[in-house]
Amino acid sequence: MGPQGQRVRRHRTRWHAGDHHAGRERGPRGYYGRLLIYIREGDGTLFNYQLVKQGYARVYDSEFTKRQRFYAAESAAQKTGLGLWECASGGSDGGQTTTTATSTTGGSTTSPLAISEIRADAPGNDNENPNEEYVVLKNTGNEPLDISGWSVSDAAGHSYEVPTGTTLAAGSTVTLHTGSGSDSASDLYWGEGSAVWNNGGDTVVVRNSSGGVVVRKEYPTEE
Repeated sequence: MGPQGQRVRRHRTRWHAGDHHAGRERGPRGYYGRLLIYIREGDGTLFNYQLVKQGYARVYDSEFTKRQRFYAAESAAQKTGLGLWECASGGSDGGQTTTTATSTTGGSTTSPLAISEIRADAPGNDNENPNEEYVVLKNTGNEPLDISGWSVSDAAGHSYEVPTGTTLAAGSTVTLHTGSGSDSASDLYWGEGSAVWNNGGDTVVVRNSSGGVVVRKEYPTEE
């Protein structure tokens, strides 16, 4: 176990020895059956939030009520290389430097990757036409962008991993279709047999290979 893992264990041990309780504000279970709850210490402090703020946990993307506060804390921890994010920012464990930034509008302050289009409502029955449900990713930079091993996920926890060797040329796009097909330089296929993106609203999250949030976009957006 590396230094970061040991610090997480010490943090958890200190919490277990203290006065705490599970808050009554409970959310639904996630895509993998995990119960989504807020855990509060005796003084009302959110233990979940403190883990994220100090860089010892990442946000599990879902429609929980305090998500914007948690996203902001995660972004701040990533940018300053706190806790486990030290590895992703080239810290003492010899991790590789990566770009991490978040956005609710589809852009990113430090990464050229943008979510340029979301088509959540395919023609006809979405579950019968998954390839017409898609997300378009664009490299807005002036250099090629290697997105191998990056992931695209929704608020329910469905996740797709970009294949090794996927590079976006400067100014180019790639369309991630929900259904099945043959991957190419311009089109990728998730391989799902039914719809993933909710027509009424969802969150598209792109993470790099280290798990850092590169771009996050919610839809529909408020005018």
